[in-house]
Amino acid sequence: MTPDLGPLPSKARVCIYVMTALALGVLVLAAANWESSDLLEYGSLLMVAIFSSGMRVSVPGVTGTLSLTFLFVLFGVIELTPAETVTMGTLLTLIQCYWNQPARPRPLKVIFNVASIALAVDLAERAYHLSWLMSRHADPSLRLAVATAVLFLMNTAPAALVIALSEKRGIGPVWRESFFWSLPYYLGGAAVARIASLLATSPVGYPTVLVTGPVVYLIYRSYRLYLARLEEERKHAEAVSSLHLRTIEALALAIEAKDHTTHEHLQRVQVYATALGEELDLTADEREALRAAALLHDIGKLAVPEHIISKPGRLTPEEFDKMKIHPIVGAEILERVQFPYPVVPIVRAHHEKWDGTGYPYGLSGEDIPIGARILSAVDCLDALATDRQYRRALPLDEAMKIVQSESGKAFDPRVVEVLSQRYMELEHKALATDGEGSKLSTEIKISNGLAPAAGFESSANCERTTKEASMDFLSSIGAARQEVQALFEISQDLGNSLSLDETLSVLAVRLRKIIPHHSLAIWVRRDDVLRPDYVSGDDFRLFSALEIPVGQGLSGWVAENRKPILNGNPSVEPGYLNDPAKFSTLRSAVAVPLEGVNGVLGAMTLYHAERDAFTKDHLRILLAISSKIALSIENALRFRQVQSSATTDYLTSLPNARSLFLQLDSELSRGRRHGTPLAILVLDLNGFKLVNDRYGHLEGNKVLHAVASGLKLACREYDYVARMGGDEFVVLLPGVSQPDIEAKIAHFRGVVRDIGRELFSGNSLTVSVGVAHFPTDGHDAEQLLSEADRRMYKEKRSNQSLASGVDAAGNAKWLSTVQ
Repeated sequence: MTPDLGPLPSKARVCIYVMTALALGVLVLAAANWESSDLLEYGSLLMVAIFSSGMRVSVPGVTGTLSLTFLFVLFGVIELTPAETVTMGTLLTLIQCYWNQPARPRPLKVIFNVASIALAVDLAERAYHLSWLMSRHADPSLRLAVATAVLFLMNTAPAALVIALSEKRGIGPVWRESFFWSLPYYLGGAAVARIASLLATSPVGYPTVLVTGPVVYLIYRSYRLYLARLEEERKHAEAVSSLHLRTIEALALAIEAKDHTTHEHLQRVQVYATALGEELDLTADEREALRAAALLHDIGKLAVPEHIISKPGRLTPEEFDKMKIHPIVGAEILERVQFPYPVVPIVRAHHEKWDGTGYPYGLSGEDIPIGARILSAVDCLDALATDRQYRRALPLDEAMKIVQSESGKAFDPRVVEVLSQRYMELEHKALATDGEGSKLSTEIKISNGLAPAAGFESSANCERTTKEASMDFLSSIGAARQEVQALFEISQDLGNSLSLDETLSVLAVRLRKIIPHHSLAIWVRRDDVLRPDYVSGDDFRLFSALEIPVGQGLSGWVAENRKPILNGNPSVEPGYLNDPAKFSTLRSAVAVPLEGVNGVLGAMTLYHAERDAFTKDHLRILLAISSKIALSIENALRFRQVQSSATTDYLTSLPNARSLFLQLDSELSRGRRHGTPLAILVLDLNGFKLVNDRYGHLEGNKVLHAVASGLKLACREYDYVARMGGDEFVVLLPGVSQPDIEAKIAHFRGVVRDIGRELFSGNSLTVSVGVAHFPTDGHDAEQLLSEADRRMYKEKRSNQSLASGVDAAGNAKWLSTVQ
């Protein structure tokens, strides 16, 4: 039974060296006092022992193994001389270190194993032949039991000692957890050895020992089955523990859905708190409780209104009173979980202070659970060092100084001392784990679902008398707070994503909370036309199909003049209601220009079904956020442009080679699923290099652009045309079989020829074409393109051979006709 010896501290190495020196002494004495009554019998027993040493059993909880070596050692203690037994034990252990091992053991591990068994066998021999027992004529079975106990202790205690020194744990707990349970295995082996000894001294003689072979194997198989069952139970326990941990993480996500600022905060607090718990020698249950509480300590905030949690400023006394309930509510929620370790007391007391000025119960000093004391200090440090709605983050060193200043007041001095020593190390560890958690989809918009049976609340604005307005001052205060909170949320959301659709979708959800409207359109300027990049609400299809010239209509006027419009008429948008069959209930609109860094990007327009539905406050809110919206749209458009340039050929606007391979893989996958053919055409312009050489690349670019446009017009809607590079194009024709391809190729030749006639008077531009068919000519993109390219070059060489009679003058005459 051996530990897996990794990097060892100096104390563990000294222990091994001392054991090795003692073992060498034992082996030297064994060699000096060697004697054997029957070498043949000894050799036979040794061969059987060597064969049995391959029967190893994995030990739960440690990486070492148990073998049947000790069984033959116990038999040797009874029947063999001390020298024979020590020799057999060390030899079997040495063989076992290398026989049937997954990896070659390190020399230090082999030395430890051999030294441990040599000492154990020597002491077991001495215990069996102890003069005190012999003088009292003790029964051999009793003497064997004593020898077995000594062998067990000396075979397991050194291993436990090395593990304890390596892991900085007590030797007693290590020995009890990892080795003590195997004592019955040794006792059972002693019984077998005693039976074998009795058989050896029977009238039949020594050969009867072989009868114990099946018994030994039966014990081995029974024990393997027992350990297999233990392994299954261990895996089940791990599965239950994993489920428990996932439940904790799910509860933590519930907190994150309520308070978005705590998502990374919870993970970081867990890293800090867990490390401090280990440093302060918390028990295993206390460490598990602290780990869970670090994630769940703010779950009681589910009972606190969101506007208080996310308020971008100081709380009022009333709001703070509401906030102080969250430790009690959190504890009450977690009491129903029935954790197997003390999570609830930590959650209940994590806002208590060392000097008794905390809440909810005003506990002080050691009355506060140690987990809560750790959590409160760590929670404060991370809160100071991260951005919050009401202030910017402090540098970590400055935050730590503030925590230290509260030592003995708010926090346990011992906890603060350890935290101040390790906070930089723990910060690096926390940064390495940031972003690993999952977030909930709390900002998605669900468009499905009918209106509730009671209908929707009317959002029309009504004129109110001065008296009514003065009586409703509380609603005004609430509306003001709601506005501040909504604007803050919009500012937070804008810029979080480079996806234009995602950014505008989140914006629409936020705006609907503070400005009632029935439809929203974001118009983005492209050249002199406004196109709808995002539309939601009523008349979605009508607005999505519109293109508004800059300067025309409501949104076009706003974009051109850089001025807002309040309660304009939606029907003046060009083309909005030109069709008499179309009908819209929208009657008013508010629009603001979206100005970016390089000018006006477009306009944002909200539409309503009632006349004069929008107020000056609504316009003020839109103007307050319009610059942020414009900046987010500008960034998203730049990102979209970069994405497009990565897959588009800048000269012809066709897909490039990278995009072609992606599309070809997609078409091949579809063809495999549905069994449909696919034709791949590679086209190369003949004589294009001569055009570039004589008239320059600008004229050549004009030719490439014309050919690209012509090929696209000649293709079906679902065909795919790409530029591979230079004057080479590729066309993917799904569903076109071999008999139909010649007509397609002839069509493409005609297109190129017509372009040549248009650009070159009296002569035509030609093209060489190579075609490959899926699945006839290949099954992957590279194979098919290579075959089509080979056939194209074969045709090109053939065309060059036919044209070899054309002289240089003829070429010059052809080139002179270039426009």
